[in-house]
Amino acid sequence: MTHLLPEPDSLSLPEQIAQMLVVRASGYLFDHQIQYPSWEPKADVLRHWLTDLGVGGVILLGGSAGEIACRCQQLQEWAAIPLFMAADIEEGVGQRFSGAAWFPPPLALSGMVQSGTAIEQVQQSAQAMGAWTAQEALAIGLNWVLAPVVDVNNNPQNPVINVRAFGETPELVSQLATTFIQGAQPYPVLTTAKHFPGHGDTATDSHLDLPVIPHDVNRIRSLEYPPFQAAIAANVDGVMSAHLLIPALDPEYPATLSPKILTGELRQALGFDGLIVTDALVMGAIANQYGDNEAAVLAVAAGADILMMPADPPGAISAVCAAVEQGRIPLEQIEASVERIWRAKQKITSYEVEDTSYQHAWETHTPLQIDLDRLGTTEAIEATATILQGSNVVQGQITSVPAHARTLIIVDDLLDCEFLSRKAPAIDLPRKLGYQVQIVDGNTPEILLDKEAQPTFLQLFIRGNPFRGSAQLSRKAEAWFEFLLKSGQLQALAVYGSPYALTQFQAQLSAEIPYGFSYGQMPLAQESVLKELFGEIG
Repeated sequence: MTHLLPEPDSLSLPEQIAQMLVVRASGYLFDHQIQYPSWEPKADVLRHWLTDLGVGGVILLGGSAGEIACRCQQLQEWAAIPLFMAADIEEGVGQRFSGAAWFPPPLALSGMVQSGTAIEQVQQSAQAMGAWTAQEALAIGLNWVLAPVVDVNNNPQNPVINVRAFGETPELVSQLATTFIQGAQPYPVLTTAKHFPGHGDTATDSHLDLPVIPHDVNRIRSLEYPPFQAAIAANVDGVMSAHLLIPALDPEYPATLSPKILTGELRQALGFDGLIVTDALVMGAIANQYGDNEAAVLAVAAGADILMMPADPPGAISAVCAAVEQGRIPLEQIEASVERIWRAKQKITSYEVEDTSYQHAWETHTPLQIDLDRLGTTEAIEATATILQGSNVVQGQITSVPAHARTLIIVDDLLDCEFLSRKAPAIDLPRKLGYQVQIVDGNTPEILLDKEAQPTFLQLFIRGNPFRGSAQLSRKAEAWFEFLLKSGQLQALAVYGSPYALTQFQAQLSAEIPYGFSYGQMPLAQESVLKELFGEIG
């Protein structure tokens, strides 16, 4: 199938506005596999949105890398105009879609710096992370990398940014995020700096509620803005808004809906002329306080070019159309947004034309070719391992396995653990050494703590995650740690995820108790820590 990208002014107003929408869709191929039915439409509805309404893009979640490749081909074939195919792959394609390289979270690069790695080497790793993410995205049909996060994680209690940030200072975040962008730029994918004007200093998860940032303008501009300015200087393609209320900049509207912030600060003061993208409009910070369709209107009026995951796509198109017809939104503003969208789609669409006298019309050749050989290559895995090895922290070693020893693994929700299969190193390596394996999560009934003493290797998977609502340890994890420590049963500790969680423990651990830490939670991170922690006996 060939696509023809028409001149923007040949589209009707509803068709132009539809191009401003990126809708959520399941990465799985069949309706009965849909994981989030309130967000992910069935095939007939999605096809109607893409084919009949002309929605401009899709954000995907779920499925393996191979499935996503087929899904991207399917969706592009449904659309008359080439689609944005987006994914939140801040930690590489393998973070979301199994089979591809899964990098540790960006804060691991900051961990490399803290461990003494030269900044030039750390920047090389950040660049490799951007390059491999872009290459693997393209290999399966994705063309929009919703990364990097350029928020400065200056609040350890932050439940939504946390290890997703590149660091705790604007200088380090600017350096590493910029090299990530540069790594991706040789490839026809879009990158996006998020979340403007800065989501690092909040203890509230905007997926659940609206955070309020109380700081003055000077602090915000000096601490939060520099990484965005650096990303813009590096020619980042998009900037995503934050669902934050910042009274010093706009006492009435959150950033996503604020003309003062999106147009006044980002577009005018910082001079950004790429795509302004909203964070997901279904998130609680917006959805709980504004009507679905009014939120879409307010976001466009504020200066957004792309409406990410509107709760009601057809309703959003109609509402924005009505707002234009009523004079709430100038038609010229819609046309300017579509012009930016066309420029972005030029970048990510392979095409050949003989007549270049008109800027926007071209045909793409056959649908994107699946190139699974580009996934999970030795070079990509080595780039991942370099970051892990440079940021892991291991103190002491486990030199023997006592009789009746167990490894107790604590996670938030075992049903949601992509990283903890039967053969995951956290389970498999200790079991082979003679440990009994016990797994506890938030759904596990309370376990009596007065059982017979048992030497325990405690493994905790804990990090800030969207929708979790807290960056802190679960009560179960804290209770188990304190019990094992006080009862003398704690043989060793491994923490995967948050360095802030590790800090809580280090002050309480005696020198003879070995511990290991990795920013990553995926199997490669588990293996790298455990092999060092077990040393000769492993």
